[in-house]
Amino acid sequence: MAELILEPGATAQWQQLVRDAENRCGARLDEDAQSYLVFLLMRYLRRSDLIRRLLAIAYLQAMASQGRARADRLRDVGDECLLLGGLFPGQIRRRRVTLDYVIDLGQGAYGELGASDGSALASLFGKLAQDFPLLLDVLGELRRNPDTDSLDRMALAAHRFLESGSPAARRELERAHGRLIGAPGADLLH
Repeated sequence: MAELILEPGATAQWQQLVRDAENRCGARLDEDAQSYLVFLLMRYLRRSDLIRRLLAIAYLQAMASQGRARADRLRDVGDECLLLGGLFPGQIRRRRVTLDYVIDLGQGAYGELGASDGSALASLFGKLAQDFPLLLDVLGELRRNPDTDSLDRMALAAHRFLESGSPAARRELERAHGRLIGAPGADLLH
């Protein structure tokens, strides 16, 4: 497998990709969340262990840790949940867990960091926990091929809408099939 080489302009390229994905799915991330997402993507580019880790165990280990190790481990769990849910939803299905489970773990990890009094980044992580479904939408849009309108994509959109209330998934389903009624869990189409 060829190694991806990051040039000095890679940050700007990732930033543009994230902005384009935001526009396509109608999301509006603040500058901090957008920057966090860009650097998250760059940091995980070379990691091959992302899809091998058991997230629940990693979460429990993080919660049992102290100090900086706890914060780093919680951040890693939140990041991995975000990447799995947004970029690798097939891995979630293969693990026989739900997107809701991954969202809960990721939001919980970021939420714990947001609630920590001593962290200078507490407000950022609190915002990331709150905006987790929106961040998933942006990452999902990065993954999506806009030239295809497959049944699998519609099934994923329905799944994302039912489990997280994703606004982008709702719009995608509405574009494909008409107006949705109700909230997540209600009848999808009239």
